[in-house]
Amino acid sequence: MHYNIPAYLFTYEIASTCFYHLRQLRQLKRHVSRDTMRQLVSAFMLHRLDYCNSLLYGLPWSTIAPLQHAQNAAAQLVLDLSSRDHVNSAFQTLHWLPIYYRIQFMIALFMYSALTSQCPEYIKDVVTPVASDPG
Repeated sequence: MHYNIPAYLFTYEIASTCFYHLRQLRQLKRHVSRDTMRQLVSAFMLHRLDYCNSLLYGLPWSTIAPLQHAQNAAAQLVLDLSSRDHVNSAFQTLHWLPIYYRIQFMIALFMYSALTSQCPEYIKDVVTPVASDPG
């Protein structure tokens, strides 16, 4: 689907989809509780930010910045912050990692599940521990 487009266009596409869902969720804000809004944002947006983390790992900040902007907007929506408020404390309140660390965490979690055999067989077949490689 996205195999032939540059990484910066790929991240802009994901970010624009996230902002679309945020605009839709903003209309529901006054009708639902904060906890419900957090669940809706997680369901509609956060999993999109985790999409293809292995492709995003190691990219420069300028490429993944649109994803961070989308995550900042999501935190502002959930906690009802203004656009001028800092989101660092909001991330701590929501227990969210910033995008750069989120990418690293998700890849580490993927590798851990592969090395401890807690993943599908086709993934275990691809991952080879360095200690078991004779070369």
